[in-house]
Amino acid sequence: MKYMLLIWNRPGFTEELSEQDRTALFGEVDEIMKELTETGELVGGQALANPSQTRTVRLAGGHPEVVDGPFMESKEQFAGYLAVDCDSPERAAEIAARWPDVRFGGAMEVRPIMDESGAEM
Repeated sequence: MKYMLLIWNRPGFTEELSEQDRTALFGEVDEIMKELTETGELVGGQALANPSQTRTVRLAGGHPEVVDGPFMESKEQFAGYLAVDCDSPERAAEIAARWPDVRFGGAMEVRPIMDESGAEM
């Protein structure tokens, strides 16, 4: 079963860390990614650019309108994602719980990925 692990964190939290702590945090991420690659569970993943570079498309006046920024009332930002293929939702949650951003006030959302037919799970 494939799962999308959505990474939510506080904007700028890594800049608040010492260089040593920041290096340790990114080292943890590297270790998790290496492990998931070795077990064959990693499907993919990417970090996202700063939200200031975001464009949001919404319907306005009956027409799509493109505006700058995410403009969502949130103390967290969507920072990236991992796609994993693992045996159970418990394993996906276990991977998410190890993600270091969680310790620094972030969150990981674990969502099953629908199969190609588009049928709900």
